[in-house]
Amino acid sequence: MERQNPTPRITAVVFDLGGVLMDWDPRHLYRKLFEGNHSDMEDFLTTICTPEWIGQQDMGLPVADAVAQLTRRFPDHAPMIEAYDKRWQEILAGPIEESVSVLADLREQSVPLFGLTNLPSEKFPTLRESLDFLDWFEGVVVSGAIGVAKPDPEIYVHLLETYVLTPETTLYIDDVFENVEGAKALGLFALQFVSPGKLRSDLAKLALL
Repeated sequence: MERQNPTPRITAVVFDLGGVLMDWDPRHLYRKLFEGNHSDMEDFLTTICTPEWIGQQDMGLPVADAVAQLTRRFPDHAPMIEAYDKRWQEILAGPIEESVSVLADLREQSVPLFGLTNLPSEKFPTLRESLDFLDWFEGVVVSGAIGVAKPDPEIYVHLLETYVLTPETTLYIDDVFENVEGAKALGLFALQFVSPGKLRSDLAKLALL
């Protein structure tokens, strides 16, 4: 396992979005569509609109094309599949306010802030309309726009090169363990997000708050 300097001098902080700063989950939409039938919803999300299918969109497959391909495979489920695109905004429950408060405090300290998210590129404007804090970032790398998704090393290299960031002085925060490890492998200082309170404590230890 990569060893990290326990007290690095951090000059920039990069945030994952979903699960850290925003509450994004297909279940927010499909609970409505399945009218509370939990087992049918979970079966649909594990056998039809699967994480692997969503991952293809994160890597650049247009959502409309992904939906068309899947409806041809499962025509009986076409309305449910099409809702993933047509009602995509309902997958977003909104910001995680306590995390956004941490982000706001970093902003007040004039810490350079960036985003790195696995997301279809055509859906990012929807997030900008819904989440004002995205304007606080100096830049955001969206996986669908470059055709590669976390934890592929290429996406971290793209982030570093695009914004001229030094790995050893850049902190990356993500709720997914594999994504954190992917950042560490490229030399970034990385933390796994567990809760807003733990994040605030970790940032205090790094003298960022």
